[in-house]
Amino acid sequence: MRRLLVIFTSFLFAIGTIGTNIGPALVDNHPAMVIAMSSRNRNLFASVPYINALPFFTIGFLRLLAAAVALFFVGRIYGERALRWTESQVGEMPRIYRWTEAATVRAGWLAVFLMPGSNIVCLLVGHLGMAPKKFFTFITAGIVMRLVILWYGGKAFEDQIRASLKYIDKYQWWVVGALFAISFFQTARRQSPGAPQP
Repeated sequence: MRRLLVIFTSFLFAIGTIGTNIGPALVDNHPAMVIAMSSRNRNLFASVPYINALPFFTIGFLRLLAAAVALFFVGRIYGERALRWTESQVGEMPRIYRWTEAATVRAGWLAVFLMPGSNIVCLLVGHLGMAPKKFFTFITAGIVMRLVILWYGGKAFEDQIRASLKYIDKYQWWVVGALFAISFFQTARRQSPGAPQP
């Protein structure tokens, strides 16, 4: 089970990176596929004019929940080692990680509710021993709140989203190529201690 958990989490990381990078090119024609691969805020927000509410909320909710639950149990099983490895993979600024970690330690359930898409938060509350029932309660509420905000925000800015993606269409594969190049560059210069082993 531990090996399957690591494989599943690695799979989510991989398709998430691909979905994030191809999002600008495909979100208007294949919004469900894009948010199933990567339910980052920008993909969810950009998909709103091109998708109905039911698939938006269903796919977005399940994708975010799958990643959150997987990371919670990785944190619960592998602890500090998994936390440091994930920090090295995501590539954000260390100061942001330190702030997120401090906020999570001080207000665990609130951090889960307000940042349901944060890898570090889900890992850390698992590592800190939050009860699974409590985690599920606040992560589901946080995901629903996030999706509602992005849905109505996307509806409010629907014309701007369509105009932006129409402009990007002219250069969409150049944008995708640039995003993949950035991802490879970040991965190459990152020094990872290695994935946690079951």
